[in-house]
Amino acid sequence: MTTEPRYDLKERTFQFGVRVLKFAAVLPRTVIAVELTRQLIRAATSVGANVEEAEGAESRRDTAHKMAIARKEARESRYWLRMILAAGIVPSTQSDEAKALVLEAEELVKILSTIVRKLATK
Repeated sequence: MTTEPRYDLKERTFQFGVRVLKFAAVLPRTVIAVELTRQLIRAATSVGANVEEAEGAESRRDTAHKMAIARKEARESRYWLRMILAAGIVPSTQSDEAKALVLEAEELVKILSTIVRKLATK
């Protein structure tokens, strides 16, 4: 039985951003790769920043809004990761990590969608 570490959402989104930064550091420096990587970095690091902002929100509505932005950024991160994979920019040694990051982005979208939905119904 393997025990995996359990992260709260702030930590999980922070770690997602860190993983993306490490992944981006090994991508090639072609014109196309640099532009796609720039977009990915902005979106992926924004997920956690917006979750962090939601904690200090001024109202329930503000919290829902910030979580919805985090969800949007997670979707965008997933898009850029898929684009980078589809364009063949990922070094073969990083293919598994790229796929794992796509899955993590998908999970974050689901988690954030649930949070936004619950905040909207109360």
